[in-house]
Amino acid sequence: MIRDLGDLKFEAALAIQENLTAEVAAGTAPETLLLVEHPPVYTIGRGGCRDNVLDSGIRVVETNRGGDVTFHGPGQLVGYPIIDLGRRGRDLHRYLRFLEELLIKVAAEFGVTARREPGRTGIWTDGGKLASIGVGVRRWVTMHGFALNVANDVTPFHSINPCGIVACPITSLSAILGRPIPLDDVRRSVAGRFPSLLDERLPFLETAEPAP
Repeated sequence: MIRDLGDLKFEAALAIQENLTAEVAAGTAPETLLLVEHPPVYTIGRGGCRDNVLDSGIRVVETNRGGDVTFHGPGQLVGYPIIDLGRRGRDLHRYLRFLEELLIKVAAEFGVTARREPGRTGIWTDGGKLASIGVGVRRWVTMHGFALNVANDVTPFHSINPCGIVACPITSLSAILGRPIPLDDVRRSVAGRFPSLLDERLPFLETAEPAP
């Protein structure tokens, strides 16, 4: 199931995630990919440090995802997959590689070559980091997810050490291509590719253990 939340504050989207994660774990709601665009906000993950926020002129929210600090803002597509890994093999590493593959394929659809970087999570181009990934898991149900830079202003990234990386170059699809890329086009690409690639890379097990 794909659910478009439109333009929504981070905290409101987090509340939706938390409720849906509990429902999926209980078996009362289907797996869902939430797609959203956030007003400007810095978020810090469990492994993060406020020292990586060099300028606090933008709101800062601490959250329970993995990773360090990142920025969300208009023109960036954020995806929160609420997926029951308990029924799909309980392999968090493979899930992260699935998210990277999804974003690499989406970027390629728009003519951008992206790749993984050894030892780092997310996707990268010759011009810098294109997408960040940070997830959380409760009872083997995922929350949080990815942020793909489409047409957003990347200047706010200059005021942080993104993902804890000093002077990390950040880019977007629009910056690479030299023309505006409509967020709706990228949203449709992600929504169209997500279900089939998920089932291909993380198929349901015939017998899955219940969540503890």
